[in-house]
Amino acid sequence: MEPIRLFRSRTVVIPYTNIDTDQIIPARFLRTTTREGLGSELFSDWRKKPDGTLNPDFPLNRPEAAGCQILVAGRNFGCGSSREHAPWALLDHGFRAVISTEIADIFRNNSLMNGLLPITVDEKTGRWLLEHPGAEVTIDLPNAVLTLPTGVAVTFPIEAFARYCLVNGVDELGFLLAREAQISAYEQRSRA
Repeated sequence: MEPIRLFRSRTVVIPYTNIDTDQIIPARFLRTTTREGLGSELFSDWRKKPDGTLNPDFPLNRPEAAGCQILVAGRNFGCGSSREHAPWALLDHGFRAVISTEIADIFRNNSLMNGLLPITVDEKTGRWLLEHPGAEVTIDLPNAVLTLPTGVAVTFPIEAFARYCLVNGVDELGFLLAREAQISAYEQRSRA
C-alpha cells in the first residue's frame, strides 16, 4: 500500500446519495481476485452508454476529472453488500480518498484495510464540496485535517490504528509481520 500522509488534489463530485457497492463496481466484474483493471469498470453502468462508449456527461469522464485523487459523494456512500472490490476499483482508478457526510461501515472498513481513506465530514462541509466540483483540497492524515481552498480546516474522525496503518502504508498483516521478532520473543517467554 502506498502511504497516505499529506496530499493535495482536485475533487471529482458524484452528488448522488445512497451510492451502493453494486453501482461502484457492478457484480459482473467480481470474477477477479486481483485489483488490477477494476478501475476501468468503476461506475461502469453510469460511465458507459448501452453501446459501451463513454458517457461524456458522467463526472469521471470529463476532462477536468483527469488526475483527481479525491472523490466527493452524497450521503450514505458505499452502502449495500460487503464488496471489497469497491475500494479496489476506486484505488485502481487513482483515488486515494472518498469524502461524504456518511459512509457505510462495511465499505469504510474495507477501504481502510486496502489503503483508501474514507472521510466523513459535517453537513456544511459536505454541501460546500458537492457545490464546488474540482475544488483543490488538502488532506493531512497524520493530523486528520481536511483543508478547503477557502482556508477552512475541518477535522475528520479516524481510528488511531487505521490512521497508523495508512500513514505507514501497511495493512493489518504487514503490521503484525513487522513485529515478528517481538511476537516470537513473547511466545518464548510464555512457554518458559
